[in-house]
Amino acid sequence: MELDTIKDAFDCIAKKQKLSSSKYQEVVDRVGHEIEQALAKIEAINDPLSLVDLKSILTELEVELNTIGPLHQLEGLQKERNINLSKYPKLLEKSFNPDISKAYRNVDFDFHIVNQIVASHFYRQGLFDLGDCLINEAGEPEAIAIRSHFLEMYQILDALKVKNLEPALNWITANRDKLKQNGSTLELKLHRLQFVEIIQKGTKADALSYARTYLAPFASLHMNEFQKLVVCIIWVGKLDSCPHAELMAQTHWEEFTEELTQQFCSLVGQSYQSPLSVVIAAGLEGLPTLLKLANVMAAKRQEWQAMKQLPVPVELGKEFQFHSVFVCPVSRDQDSEENPPMLMPCLHVLCKQSIMKLSKSSSRTFKCPYCPTVVSAAQCRQLYF
Repeated sequence: MELDTIKDAFDCIAKKQKLSSSKYQEVVDRVGHEIEQALAKIEAINDPLSLVDLKSILTELEVELNTIGPLHQLEGLQKERNINLSKYPKLLEKSFNPDISKAYRNVDFDFHIVNQIVASHFYRQGLFDLGDCLINEAGEPEAIAIRSHFLEMYQILDALKVKNLEPALNWITANRDKLKQNGSTLELKLHRLQFVEIIQKGTKADALSYARTYLAPFASLHMNEFQKLVVCIIWVGKLDSCPHAELMAQTHWEEFTEELTQQFCSLVGQSYQSPLSVVIAAGLEGLPTLLKLANVMAAKRQEWQAMKQLPVPVELGKEFQFHSVFVCPVSRDQDSEENPPMLMPCLHVLCKQSIMKLSKSSSRTFKCPYCPTVVSAAQCRQLYF
């Protein structure tokens, strides 16, 4: 990936710069040391009017400075750094074609949807003033429906920053059934955080009372977790020696905040990540490939934007893969509703169109391209991912 090449080149320049700065300082320190020694010798001369002694000291200083060769050393370092710096802009120019319009495909956007996506992004980031401004200026009042959800979420998150669990508890209690359906253990984790706060700042009696009231209902399904928490009561006042000291880690608050955000977004029908951020990030990652394709197709005087399918794959990271995709090993086509993946008796998989071609529209059997098994189209079953 080109971004990795650019990062490596930048890291190399930064390393050279750091090395040069260190070397510069070393040379300057050596020159300064020699000058200071010479000054000390001059001050120590018994006869201030003795030109012979003064001249010998300066001659000795000149010899030492010539031995160090500060100008020669600094020029060499500067030259090496400049060579790397001169190559970097060329790499940037090569990697980031300024004319990204070549990768643009003329699509009729629904600007109402775009406005709502952008406004939703602002609300998701907690930028409510910006979201409100966009909605008012763009005239998109229906987009404000999502505002109240994210406003409630940020009120909960702001409370968590000061370790106030009450808003989170109220929300979890109100959505307990839905969270259970999602397999979430947020309520247990919340009570665990509160219990840990009590054993750190309260008494054994307080901790025991809280455990009986709020942790005991979870004991049957989470006995191991429950036992660890109860054992901590014994160690109140000396928690550093507690065998389960990891329960006191600050990371549990961070993990709880992240999981609560995920569950909150899920229950209000929103993705955890901002769709706008994901689309832009995926576009940036795929842009170099599209620009290369545009240049190659232009050289061949072919129009790539009219193609239904790109002739080259656009590789994206796993963070941009939200569902399984099957590519037929025979035709190299991606599966679709009209061309679904089909499982053969030998357990190899091809797309339906490939099977129809191999079987001459189901009129004859054919040999699997990957093993000796003879297959008929009727034996193949559609595969669902």
